Amino acid sequence: MKTTRSSEITPESAYLSRRRFMTGAAKLLAGGALLSACGTATPAPLDEEPGDPSPTSGPDAALSPTEGVEPSANSEEMTVPTAGQETDELGNSLTSFEAVTGYNNYYEFSLRKEEVAPLAKDWVTTPWTVRVGGLVNDARTFDLDDLRAFEVEERVYRMRCVEAWSMVIPWLGFPLWRLLEVVEPMSKAKYVRFETALDEKAMPGLGQPFPWPYVEGLRLDEAMHDLTILSTGLYGKDLEPQNGAPIRLVVPWKYGFKSLKSIVKIDLVEEMPTTFWAGSGRGEYGFWANVNPEVPHPRWSQASERIIGGSRRVPTLFLNGYAEEVAGMYDNLDARDWYF
Repeated sequence: MKTTRSSEITPESAYLSRRRFMTGAAKLLAGGALLSACGTATPAPLDEEPGDPSPTSGPDAALSPTEGVEPSANSEEMTVPTAGQETDELGNSLTSFEAVTGYNNYYEFSLRKEEVAPLAKDWVTTPWTVRVGGLVNDARTFDLDDLRAFEVEERVYRMRCVEAWSMVIPWLGFPLWRLLEVVEPMSKAKYVRFETALDEKAMPGLGQPFPWPYVEGLRLDEAMHDLTILSTGLYGKDLEPQNGAPIRLVVPWKYGFKSLKSIVKIDLVEEMPTTFWAGSGRGEYGFWANVNPEVPHPRWSQASERIIGGSRRVPTLFLNGYAEEVAGMYDNLDARDWYF
């Protein structure tokens, strides 16, 4: 297994990876900061088709993306990388640093992806604390210095948005299980509830009629799986505000809205938590959100996706390509209930 230190990543270029997992012994630099709908998209033109529902204002603008249209005639074509361009093991190039940091879903700031980065650029994310409690034996509040003490790894993950686009991102972070192990979950704990920051002065999107704060959840075994990470950066840099600074969740086999940003609170609980989208009452985005090309969203197909940085579509991978690692956690994955 190839290992690479974060200092060796060229921030705005891709580096070759064997599927997700370049681990390094490097820790965050002492002066560096640590680090959900989907985190990012691309400024490239969309594959719009006649009849595509795409409201331009209000909450439904975020819920009816033009990215979610039915596949076009060339949907089965794989994006072909330029000669010499580094790729993941499926032949997909890493998403550019500019696209990852410049066009984002972060509803606390705006429903319009292009507006998020400029609106968030001056948001102050230091100092910061994350309270971890609930059904644990040793509830704690972690500040940035505490979080910097965890060994950081570099992992290249595919990220699949429920809006039917995808990215390949080199994340920095550490497995969530390491943090949970410190607080010692009780035997009654079955789920993990995550809550994001609210800053009414800095986040103009909080005026939208959503059930704030943004809350997400995982079953405890999902949270303890080694693929689930708390991300502290990407492309060798600390996360920027629009990407979820100073700390966010990344769960690569689930749709991106599960990977919420700017976490302030983590609680271990006995009952399944009510998540942000489930709490909105729209009946479209449920708790599980496991990627499956054969289970459509109520308003668009999930059979294919557009890779960020191009206009061609490719087939969606079952569990986003991580089935070998995670499918064993679920019973009867043919049932729709495991997806929405």
